[in-house]
Amino acid sequence: MRLFTAAIAAALTAACIGGAVRPTVNPGAPADVAQLWLEPADIARRDVLHGSGGRELLPDASVPFTFVKEDNGGYSPGFDVTGADGMPWSVKVGPEAQSEVAASRILWAIGYHQPVVYYVPSWTMQGEVSGAQGAARFRAERPDEKVVADWSWYENEFVETQPFKGLVIANIMLNNWDWKTSNNKIYESSAAGGPPRRYVVRDLGASLGKTDYPMLLRWLPTKYIKQGSRNNIDDFEAQRFIKSVDGDRVDFHYRGIHGSLVDTLRVQDVVWTARLMSRLSDDQLRDAFRAAGYDDGHVARYVARLRAKIAEGLGLGGA
Repeated sequence: MRLFTAAIAAALTAACIGGAVRPTVNPGAPADVAQLWLEPADIARRDVLHGSGGRELLPDASVPFTFVKEDNGGYSPGFDVTGADGMPWSVKVGPEAQSEVAASRILWAIGYHQPVVYYVPSWTMQGEVSGAQGAARFRAERPDEKVVADWSWYENEFVETQPFKGLVIANIMLNNWDWKTSNNKIYESSAAGGPPRRYVVRDLGASLGKTDYPMLLRWLPTKYIKQGSRNNIDDFEAQRFIKSVDGDRVDFHYRGIHGSLVDTLRVQDVVWTARLMSRLSDDQLRDAFRAAGYDDGHVARYVARLRAKIAEGLGLGGA
């Protein structure tokens, strides 16, 4: 029993998530918000179907990709492969492939930096592992950018900025529950059209289902315990968005281990995010889900639920 108690204590120390939310810049020093978010002045013209890579980087599934190595880490298995043009790709298979691409498209469309990702319904691989492969998420490992570090939801230079709070709201709206630091990457990039240093939330596959709070998390709030479902339209429709409002404080139907972060959000943060997302047309929202291979029925249901959440957020501002 004593060993078990010690093990639990060690696990709590090593794996506990949450705590104080604080900036990592000197008081009064402005955060370089462009590293996290750029005002999408062209939002009405954004190609949500193809995302940040456009048509130009769309992987060519008509020719085999070359196997480099297998990746069995995380919830979804995958591969590192190389295309016929020499582009390296990180490939994820399983149900997260769809939800990751759709969520990534929406965050990119409203101005948040995102990696180049595509949903590929079928493809082939050659090399040590070969043959026909099923649907997958392809993420480009571009030669003009590299990951240099992880970043924390709780300690970063943006926590007091409106775009950061909007990013948290957007993830709540998408029912993304996997807010591990290891999913947040800092990229250094020499690509044109953006800042050389970019803060990115990626690996968004634990979205578009529901958030949950298993009983075990009440005394062991570890990042390694599943906190909801993913890629499940029934769950996504069933979970509500805003529970209540008390003054400028908002109580969400979020259930998970990041309550201290969610508690920092206010009415104006919800309204700001809802207004931003409302600038996307129905066609653009549909394209976000079409890009992820959803059929027309699922596309319509996801878009309708998102529109309802956007309307809830706008309603807090009197719209």
